[in-house]
Amino acid sequence: MTDAVTEVAIDAVLVGPVAPLGLSGSCSGIAKTPRLHPVAVGLNGLAGDAQADLRHHGGPEKAVHHYAFDHYAGWRRDVPEADPSLLARPGAFGENLSTLGLTEHDICVGDLWRAGSALLQVSQARQPCWKLNHRFAAADMARRVQASGRTGWYYRVVEPGAIAAGDRLRLVKRPHPAWPLARLLRAFYVDRLDRDALARIAALEALSPSWRALARRRLERGVVEDWAPRLESPDS
Repeated sequence: MTDAVTEVAIDAVLVGPVAPLGLSGSCSGIAKTPRLHPVAVGLNGLAGDAQADLRHHGGPEKAVHHYAFDHYAGWRRDVPEADPSLLARPGAFGENLSTLGLTEHDICVGDLWRAGSALLQVSQARQPCWKLNHRFAAADMARRVQASGRTGWYYRVVEPGAIAAGDRLRLVKRPHPAWPLARLLRAFYVDRLDRDALARIAALEALSPSWRALARRRLERGVVEDWAPRLESPDS
């Protein structure tokens, strides 16, 4: 733990309404903008924030989305076809919180973090979906995000409160130090049928029920689920 990141500044708190997404004809809440004043956060997320597809987005296990601004330079290099203004500032990935100095290698499953007056717990990594393809005008952007491991992550809200840009994000407790999100992502997307890893993931009580269930299904069936419906645009 001597080299662990235990505190960073929250550089931006972002929310947004549901709106049309590019030329796709779909609606999404992925376009979010920074707020200059404290934003209330409850069990289902931040005040003023919205999601179009409540089956796959939002809810208590995905109440707050955090994306590392550390990754933006890499995406500017890797996706030159994207609108440069999109990656010039936080908000490109639909995140609610933006920071520097904290990535999937530093965050662990079940971490409890104090954000402003709220207490958040890391519930799962983000599973990229096809709306990123439209957001970035790149047909395989969702697959790129998944393969890169630069996915971002979600929190559940343990104690409601308020969060503002300039607040500190402080680690309170780390129940699963052996499970940084980078390891979780590798188990799901690289070493996809590592039975020992899947069994351990299924037993992680702090991990969201949907991810634990996915690990159990792989164990039971011995096959990897089809990612195409999630990653590929319906009209592709």
